[in-house]
Amino acid sequence: MSDSLSIAFRVDASTLIGSGHVMRCLTLADALAEAGARCYFVMREKPGSLEAVVSARGHQVLVLSPVEPDVNASPSDNESPHASWLGTGWITDASGTLAALAGMDLDWLVVDHYALDYRWESLVSGCAKRLMVIDDLADREHDCDLLLDQTYGRLPASYRKLVPPEARLLCGAHFSLLRPEFSELRYSSLQRRIRPKLQNMLISIGGVDQDNLTHRALRVLDSLEWYQEKNVTVVMGPSSPWVEDIGRLAGSIKLKVEVLVGIGNMAEVMEQQDFVIGAAGSSIWERCCLGLPSAMVVVAENQVFAARELEGTGAVRILESGERFEDSLIGVLKDIDSCPGQLIAMSKAAAATTDGQGVFRVVATLLELGGDHELRE
Repeated sequence: MSDSLSIAFRVDASTLIGSGHVMRCLTLADALAEAGARCYFVMREKPGSLEAVVSARGHQVLVLSPVEPDVNASPSDNESPHASWLGTGWITDASGTLAALAGMDLDWLVVDHYALDYRWESLVSGCAKRLMVIDDLADREHDCDLLLDQTYGRLPASYRKLVPPEARLLCGAHFSLLRPEFSELRYSSLQRRIRPKLQNMLISIGGVDQDNLTHRALRVLDSLEWYQEKNVTVVMGPSSPWVEDIGRLAGSIKLKVEVLVGIGNMAEVMEQQDFVIGAAGSSIWERCCLGLPSAMVVVAENQVFAARELEGTGAVRILESGERFEDSLIGVLKDIDSCPGQLIAMSKAAAATTDGQGVFRVVATLLELGGDHELRE
């Protein structure tokens, strides 16, 4: 069956949206391609939209124009707090998506976009045999056959009234979309943490880091004398507007800093770290799979639920993102430095949340439901 599967993704990235939605879809698409499927991406052109990254992985990108005037706008279009992420109205976007996918015999259309809901999904549903939604908000209705929410602690009950009765629900970090290299390096990474030390630190605050918290974190570490001999690695996305700024800062402070941009071996880099200052986005699950203790910054409302759930397990420490960011980071670092045994407990709690096999479970579900059904009505 997998040889004939044809799957399209409707997803965007930008300096406003970030890169997480595209990257998790790309992880799923890569795994599907390994199973023999053909994958296409429908993306709207925006600053930081990552079409080149998707194309470089062998998937065809169908580009929607940057901003389209919405001739079909209505007051209800403003109901979604993320409506501005779309670049146009949902009807215009649906029409553009249908035009981009015209003539394709699609088995699945996968939608990962906070600005879209059941209205858009119903309008485009006829172009594929099945429709899948990737979400982590549980705040709007969906017209779909399959829904994935990889948030730790999320239960199917959160969506039961938001999807059709027959829709399949995949909820929880058990289904987290991680690239295979994370599960492959899981054992060696966990072995490294049996006798932990705090020597190698990673700063990775999302692909964009809109508020340049990376700069502030480096300043904090540089101000702490006992961190001068530690090794600090900074990983940034290629679309981050702060790459040059961080490069200049790294060359001007006493701290030993290596800056990496747009790398393809994130799992290998993470495996060698002892602690991470990171974002509270989908990279959480990468760190958890490797049992990597972290302090994380919540930079968006949709990240609050997962962050609090994880903090409750002891896997992470939450940092404040506003004016108190520096103080909260210093507090966490002093706390861990005074009691290194915390790293063992944090590592065990993190590793218990996900085993890194989630993408294979999702692929298996897509192949199971597959293309054996008539077109959706």
